[in-house]
Amino acid sequence: MQVLTFLLKRFGWMIITVWIVFTISFFLMRQIPGGPLNGERVLSEAVRARLEARYNLDAPISEQYFSHLWNTVQLDFGPSFKLQDYTVNEVLAQGFPVSVALGILGMVFAITIGMTSGVISAVRRNSAYDYSFMLMATLGIAIPNFVLAAMLIVIFVFNLQMFPAAGWGDLSQIILPAFCLGAPFAGYIARLTRTGMLEVLSNDYIRTAYAKGLSPRTVVLKHGLRGALLPVVSYLGPAIAGILTGSLVLERIFVIPGMGSHFIEAAIQRDYTLAMGALLTYTVLLFVMNTLVDLAYSIIDPRVKLE
Repeated sequence: MQVLTFLLKRFGWMIITVWIVFTISFFLMRQIPGGPLNGERVLSEAVRARLEARYNLDAPISEQYFSHLWNTVQLDFGPSFKLQDYTVNEVLAQGFPVSVALGILGMVFAITIGMTSGVISAVRRNSAYDYSFMLMATLGIAIPNFVLAAMLIVIFVFNLQMFPAAGWGDLSQIILPAFCLGAPFAGYIARLTRTGMLEVLSNDYIRTAYAKGLSPRTVVLKHGLRGALLPVVSYLGPAIAGILTGSLVLERIFVIPGMGSHFIEAAIQRDYTLAMGALLTYTVLLFVMNTLVDLAYSIIDPRVKLE
């Protein structure tokens, strides 16, 4: 019952948040100079009038707002202004799975590398392992993912020729962008895991577990790691947001046909409907992931109450 109440409250806040994002974005887009019908090709007045009538751009701004809002409530984002013969729903249906797959693989890299490095650094505190892993974590945080992408392309694509430069569909085309996407977050997770493990390993129940004759691996992985996960789980919410927004640039660099590429192109070309659809999809996805993180936090630590 408590979980159901929590989810209903979160759903209500999500609806309010999506409406606020929609409203602000709708009016900001129309305050920017230019529009979806502006371009290198100059349209005649007759053609412009027909296009404005088709896309409802000749209506008053208030009528456009409520019409677009009502269509959005029905999960119909309308036709794309620039991608002829495609609706926004069709474009998102094609790009969304690609971006999610890239984000999941990037998060897998981040969690696997970050937690492994953090645990080893905490167990081997002040050793060469500790200093090396924390140095790599600091570099991962400090180097932007698009700079890291350029460096890896030069090394692994042009020099070693181990991976293709761009594209999507083959595992070899996914590894480099996923690693670049997850590298900064792996650094944060490594530092958080190390800090959490050092705090947990100094507790009395850990010393009791050692005194009972349990192996160091059992003590660290079974008794210590669960307590050290709490700060990592708290960080996963903003980390997921960062991975999703970070993929916008990487999708352009590696020519990946995900939502990020469409979102950037829509912003450049003033494609109102496509930009709005992508933005609202990101908003809902981030809200859902943050809710799941809060639920996971309460499961890991029963002392945390859902509110």
